[in-house]
Amino acid sequence: MRMLRPRSTAVLFLFAAITLAADTVQVQQGSLIGTAGKDPSIKVYKGIPFAAPPVGDARWKSPKAPASWEGVRSAGEFSKTCQQTPYPAGSVYYQPPQPMSEDCLYLNVWTAAKSSKDKRPVMVWIHGGGLTRGSGSTPVYDGEEFAKKGVVLVSINYRLGIFGFFAHPELTKESDRNASGNYGLMDQIEALEWVRKNIQAFGGDPKRVTIFGESAGSWSVNFLVASPLAKGLFQRAIGESGGAFAPMKQLAEAEQAGLKTAAGDSLAALRAKPAEELLKISQTSASSPNVDGWLLPRDVYSTFALGKQNDVPVIVGSNANEGTTLSPWPETGTAQEFTEQSRKRFGDRTEAFLKLYPASTAEEAKKSHYDSFRDFSFGWQMRTWARLQTKTGKSKAYLYYFSHVPPGPYRSRIGAYHAAEIAYVFQNLSTRNAPTDSDRKIADLMSSYWVNFATTGDPNGKNLPAWPAYQQKTDQALEFSDNAAVTSDLNKPALDFLDSYFDKLRAGN
Repeated sequence: MRMLRPRSTAVLFLFAAITLAADTVQVQQGSLIGTAGKDPSIKVYKGIPFAAPPVGDARWKSPKAPASWEGVRSAGEFSKTCQQTPYPAGSVYYQPPQPMSEDCLYLNVWTAAKSSKDKRPVMVWIHGGGLTRGSGSTPVYDGEEFAKKGVVLVSINYRLGIFGFFAHPELTKESDRNASGNYGLMDQIEALEWVRKNIQAFGGDPKRVTIFGESAGSWSVNFLVASPLAKGLFQRAIGESGGAFAPMKQLAEAEQAGLKTAAGDSLAALRAKPAEELLKISQTSASSPNVDGWLLPRDVYSTFALGKQNDVPVIVGSNANEGTTLSPWPETGTAQEFTEQSRKRFGDRTEAFLKLYPASTAEEAKKSHYDSFRDFSFGWQMRTWARLQTKTGKSKAYLYYFSHVPPGPYRSRIGAYHAAEIAYVFQNLSTRNAPTDSDRKIADLMSSYWVNFATTGDPNGKNLPAWPAYQQKTDQALEFSDNAAVTSDLNKPALDFLDSYFDKLRAGN
């Protein structure tokens, strides 16, 4: 059989030009060319700058727009991660070391859109890691499966640790807003501004943006929902295991912590230090947002209680075994130690606490340690988010509870651990752990709910179990176990106890 050949090299050049045009997009700063995903129908654009490098004198300043470029910029590789101390090798969250830099304010886009006129829903992922670790390029955050379901998926980096959340009186003084310390959140807002201005080039709808994140990413979503600076930059929000409804650090307190970290060095001297030296300093300093009077005019609880939040629909929830990887029970732990720690925290309310979390034996204390950690750090935060949104906002809230135990060698020890749901939400199950049909079913369910929510503001859809909007009187949530089913009053007595505990904290007791 005679093989057909191109009549001339001109045909090959024409074909190449058509391919180039199909993968090239024009953003405000210039042209970008991406690469094909594992599925050739998906286009991936990595390492796109959304802000100028925050280096030199720009360290600890608000992000600025990135510079423009000439010609076509390759978007085929992820950027370096932001400066951080990686997880230790034995951690379930460990990732092989990646190149790091302060020049790290880049984002990534996955899309299956055929043209800029597609107007697909956009989802912007904010990674977790305690605001000290992580990046938008972590493999489990690969957005290809979301793109297959019709979403334009964006993942972002933001400044971490001392680089992203360092407050200091000199920084406050030089700021035209009389504020300092919330630079990582400013980066997230800058990324959302970039999305608003540019995402249509990738087939996305800038008026249908969902922000979502897990752990510190969920805290970030919570802060952005509470911040007037983020108003209008997103239309829905999803928080997975992370809220900030407990009393927050004020700017003056954060400045004092910054002075202690600076150890007498001037701002100029701190800006002159190598990043590696600052990382060492930051090991002993806390890094968290503060109520600065500008990006966060008041604490998150007060913002929601007053109905001042950005009123958007929300999905919020937590996992059944949050503490197994974050606060492991020591092998030598005793009931007496648990009881003593409880008395230090709860004072005259200790007896009420121990009725909910008994500790008559070491084994009972171990269970109560994990249950109380889950409820105190995550369960109460997420129910409070759903309740306050329902009480003071017009948009609906949807509450979930993830209790499905992923496969793997440690499943009996860590259960439905902190961050376990991410692989299901992204439909990026690890083949190394031999996922079952049940795992794949839960992944498809969660991903479908998330996509429906991004599309319409309601997670419900065809062939999915009904997910009722949250109401305090029914206290319903959708539980993801081996299936998806509605449940009520999850851990209610304990969460009600925490309501009264946090009420007293806010009252100064």
